[in-house]
Amino acid sequence: MLNDTIAAISTAIGEGGIGIVRLSGDKSLEIASKVFKSAKGKDIKEMRSYSMAYGYIVDPETNEIIDEVILSYMKAPNTYTREDIVEINCHGGVLAVKKVLSVVLKSGARLAEPGEFTKRAFLNGRIDLSQAEAVIDLIRAKTDDSLNLAVNQLKGKLSQKINSLMDKLLGCLAHIEATVDFPEDDVDELVVNKLVSDLQFIVSEIDYLIKNAESGKIFREGLRTTIVGKPNVGKSSLLNALLEEKRAIVTDIPGTTRDVIEEYINIDGVPIVLVDTAGIRKTDDIVENIGVEKSKEYLQNADLILFMLDASRPLEKEDEEIIDLIKGKNVIAILNKMDLPTAIDVDYVKGRFKHVVNASVKKEHGIDEIKKAIVDLVFEGRVSSKNEILVTNVRHKDALVKAKESIVKGIETIKSGLPLDLASVELKDSYLKLGEITGNIVAEDIIDRIFCDFCIGK
Repeated sequence: MLNDTIAAISTAIGEGGIGIVRLSGDKSLEIASKVFKSAKGKDIKEMRSYSMAYGYIVDPETNEIIDEVILSYMKAPNTYTREDIVEINCHGGVLAVKKVLSVVLKSGARLAEPGEFTKRAFLNGRIDLSQAEAVIDLIRAKTDDSLNLAVNQLKGKLSQKINSLMDKLLGCLAHIEATVDFPEDDVDELVVNKLVSDLQFIVSEIDYLIKNAESGKIFREGLRTTIVGKPNVGKSSLLNALLEEKRAIVTDIPGTTRDVIEEYINIDGVPIVLVDTAGIRKTDDIVENIGVEKSKEYLQNADLILFMLDASRPLEKEDEEIIDLIKGKNVIAILNKMDLPTAIDVDYVKGRFKHVVNASVKKEHGIDEIKKAIVDLVFEGRVSSKNEILVTNVRHKDALVKAKESIVKGIETIKSGLPLDLASVELKDSYLKLGEITGNIVAEDIIDRIFCDFCIGK
């Protein structure tokens, strides 16, 4: 219901300098006036937009002063939700903020649902769906690059690209619809070739977005990177070196790590979810065996595997078993303990893995090379985060894939010489799929475009 007024705590729950209770709706100022008492005795109903008032929040039932606050007022439509907004800036204690919210709710506001302020911004047309989704990305961003991507999407960079593709698609549909509505006009080969060329261009543009979506997903969700290897090869030492702190216990005793340790790091702007696992081996120790099984589970879900090998020892059966487990995965093989005499078959390892790094983690040699290998692998054959338009959302990628499939079918229909209206069905479906990304699905635009761009029948 957009005709009611919602309220919620807009700052993180916990102790802090300031806590904010936000109201949105046409009765925001009216409700606030029931609980706010101006220090100068002024009626806040007369407040100008984008102004503030100093005073107190008072429980209207008991007349008890709850907190000393600053109240700000923003009048529709120039607000986040395009509705009247009131923000009560109170002290950031948990109890104070909750009590302020409580009296606001008792005075006529409804508790907002999760994300409802942003949802109202979308429903009221201030932002489209992809921009609304960028808000949560902005909040969750853990690196500068992640933040930049979210800001670009919030500014409408992706929306502009999608709308441009939809506009080109409408042009193609206009050609087709015109030939269907005016069959007496022959469609020559040049027109058909131009139509196919235009559609292929759209496919190439969608392909570019799909191709780079994996990098975008990494910046949005983080690269799940799992460190694996048999016991005592230096996995925990690598975790500590990458974190630059002693997070994991390191000993010479095999099997020290029995559980999974998960930490977040930032490597050159790439958010990494780093997982140190128990050494994979057969063991009779019940607790260690549980850890080994959990390690295998993490392997299946990893985006990248850092496979550690002890270069001072020949390959053993346990190493070979891990190699079998990680087949088909993105792997960086790390030959650790290279400061000791080399016993491992280096050429064999390099023949099995595309990315191999020499290191001596204990002596902090090779750490920068490992970081560089991770970043290079993330962007191998793809764009970097500095690209202005990067798809970061799985929903967007799925819609793009389906839109591309429909256009490809449409092209095949046109090339086969079948009636063009059959291709139109596929292209309309593609148009709707692209519209799902922005939330702007208006197929009726096709009719208007026919007579806007063409003068058939003159």
